[in-house]
Amino acid sequence: MNQDPAIKKYTLITVMVASFSTPFMGSAINLAIPTIGREFNSNALLLSWVVSSYLLATAAFLLPFGRLADIAGRKKIFILGVIIFTLSSLLCGAAWSVQALIGFRVLQGIGSSMTFGTGMAILTSVFPPQERGRVLGFNVATVYTGLSLGPVLGGAMNQHLGWESIFFLNTAIGLATYLFATRIKGEWADARGESFDKTGSVLYMFGLVAFLYAFSSIATSVWAKYILFFGLVLLVLFVRQEMKCRHPLINISLFKENVTFALSNLAALINYSATFAITFLLSMYLQVVMEYSSQSAGMILLSQPVMMALLSPFAGSLSDRVEPRIVSSWGMGLTALGLFFLGFIARSTPLWLVIINLMVLGTGFALFSSPNMNAIMGSVEKRFYGVASSTSGTMRLIGQAVSVAIATLIIDLYVGSAQLGPATADLLQKSVNVAFIVFAVTCVGGIFASLARGNINTGARQAGK
Repeated sequence: MNQDPAIKKYTLITVMVASFSTPFMGSAINLAIPTIGREFNSNALLLSWVVSSYLLATAAFLLPFGRLADIAGRKKIFILGVIIFTLSSLLCGAAWSVQALIGFRVLQGIGSSMTFGTGMAILTSVFPPQERGRVLGFNVATVYTGLSLGPVLGGAMNQHLGWESIFFLNTAIGLATYLFATRIKGEWADARGESFDKTGSVLYMFGLVAFLYAFSSIATSVWAKYILFFGLVLLVLFVRQEMKCRHPLINISLFKENVTFALSNLAALINYSATFAITFLLSMYLQVVMEYSSQSAGMILLSQPVMMALLSPFAGSLSDRVEPRIVSSWGMGLTALGLFFLGFIARSTPLWLVIINLMVLGTGFALFSSPNMNAIMGSVEKRFYGVASSTSGTMRLIGQAVSVAIATLIIDLYVGSAQLGPATADLLQKSVNVAFIVFAVTCVGGIFASLARGNINTGARQAGK
């Protein structure tokens, strides 16, 4: 492992800038959803695909690119991903219809998968195990800084400059990421010489997209149940392919033999499934039901990611000294409590109480995220860093896609194809309440997965595992 301070510095800066851009854009664009709907005359269901299309594409390509990075070089795949993400951000800002925007968001998701699947692996390759929790904590803090600035800048930019400006700003950030990335010296490809599982990649990508698409469309499409079954069949075939492949896309034995790795990923999947749609739902709730401007809604939503950004470095460092499962389980518990409260918000709920609850959610998520990532990366050997990073990223993206799919399904059951506005405000509030109760129950289940993973051998991690 290279200990050169210059390499460490540029690597950390590069990954942190890349880690900032995606959550910034995601949280910012959530504030612009109602505006995009009015400009393109789109209903709530179609608008949800502005978010879902990006998540589906990222989740589908994340694991294949993570494996390819282990073989061909993590820095090479990372830089290519930055280029694709930057160009697609420019195209999104120039979109002439909601359908074009959704298409460009797919391309953006492909670029994101290349940086998501390699960023954490590059950090883990460069920094020794005893520094890993602190560095991952800084990186997670950067993610939450992006989430923090997203609602504030995104709401203001949407209101004063138009929703397109959000994508154009992200284009500039992408250019900065590329310039920093070119300063990194060295390459990491611990699986160089091994073959790439093309069959497994095709089965995985088509199976995952079919499953998630059908899940989110089950209430609106008569074909959804057949597509859902088709997706499940492909995913079963993918698992069989991986079990017999000499160099699989993902090592199934990591899940069969490594309880910590398996349950940490399951905890991440559950947590993101229960939390990602918070901003999406509250953005619509605050603007449509409570009639706040996008800028005011952004300021209100700021209270959650600010707590994440402030506490993530502390939580990451804490997980270097205390078992990560303990820290992350407390975080999951606080998150479940916050989600349960949101299940009962109404027009009469005081705004200060909503803000305090968002701070509780932010604290819970900070305590969960970086310790859980530390547990994942600390439970595998070096040659599996890329797979572990992309697997955890896949769990995150699948969880996010499932979260939006659940929210979309519930909104569709209550609001249907009607456009968002004063006439649908009461129905939207009911759907938001139901969605948060479902998410709270889901999060309670995640506490048990987090506690059941067992302890990590800290000595083994520090020895260079």
